[in-house]
Amino acid sequence: MSIFSRFTDIINSNINNLLDKAEDPAKMVRLIIQEMEDTLVEVRTSSAKTLAEKKDLSRQVTRFEQDAEQWQAKAELALSKDREDLARAALMEKKKSNEHAQNLLNELSITEEHLSKLQDEITQLQDKLTDAKARQKAMIIRENSASTRLKVKENIHSTRVNDALSRFDHYERKIDDIEAKVEAYDLGSNLGSKSLSDEIAGLESDAKVDDELAQLKAKMNK
Repeated sequence: MSIFSRFTDIINSNINNLLDKAEDPAKMVRLIIQEMEDTLVEVRTSSAKTLAEKKDLSRQVTRFEQDAEQWQAKAELALSKDREDLARAALMEKKKSNEHAQNLLNELSITEEHLSKLQDEITQLQDKLTDAKARQKAMIIRENSASTRLKVKENIHSTRVNDALSRFDHYERKIDDIEAKVEAYDLGSNLGSKSLSDEIAGLESDAKVDDELAQLKAKMNK
């Protein structure tokens, strides 16, 4: 496939359609970008060569036009010297120079038209390349985001996490059992002995009862 036929295929291609049909869109985007970049390099090289040819054609046109002017001057000089034969020959050379110049001008016109179209196509390809790179960047961001979310989802639904949570429940139950045993010891200790405050409070309660009993006896004796 020639450079220009491949170039036209890329220009006329629809990136969206290519991506829709691709089994691996990310790979397709990389291939599209690589093809576009390679084609741009080749087309720009070809454009530089064509531009050099245009400059060479312009120089040749100028030279033949100058030759025609010089033959015109020579014809006038020969005619002024009554050398009509030389004047006629000079005019013939002038005619040849003008014909060469005109042929080169026609070729130059075609070259300029070709360069103009090529520049338009390069602009189109550059726009598509920019679009493809933007899509590639967006796809990479989306892919990274999706991969991260997938890892989170996998961890959330992972059996390892569920097993760990089950172990937490088991450990909490063991701690509950230990705390219950400690409370049971405290409860048994309280039943077997009284603190100093408890004993003094008991004495105070007994003294009140004794006072009430004495008052009741005194009342009954009266």
